[in-house]
Amino acid sequence: MVQAKIGDTVKVHYTGKLIDGTTFDSSLQREPLEFTLGQGELIPGFEQAVLGMHVGETKTETVSADQAYGAHRPEMVFEVARQQLPPGLEPYVGQRLQMTQPDGAAIPVLVTEVNEASITLDANHPLAGKDLVFEITLVEIVS
Repeated sequence: MVQAKIGDTVKVHYTGKLIDGTTFDSSLQREPLEFTLGQGELIPGFEQAVLGMHVGETKTETVSADQAYGAHRPEMVFEVARQQLPPGLEPYVGQRLQMTQPDGAAIPVLVTEVNEASITLDANHPLAGKDLVFEITLVEIVS
């Protein structure tokens, strides 16, 4: 039976959960996720879990934070003075915004605190610092 290996383009269905069982993403209501193993398109722990799977096989794999989105880095949490915000923006805790770096790259950030003088933004990935549990089904080895 053929196993998924580095260089194969595969299609998988998956459900991603936090350790407490909260689902954060699933492909079950859409097309399977297609990617090439070994290209670094996905988090390392997810790709590693798919390696060696057979078509039709389902497995549950726990991926540690270091093999997912890394540790939550405190240096990526910072304060911005309200006068630096675009006119008319009324930020609120939980709001997702985009900042533009000097090189033009956009960075998604989360508003974590708001006061009269400033807001606090977190540029960490929302899943940084979290161990993740994936249920993965290998649907097809495309090539």
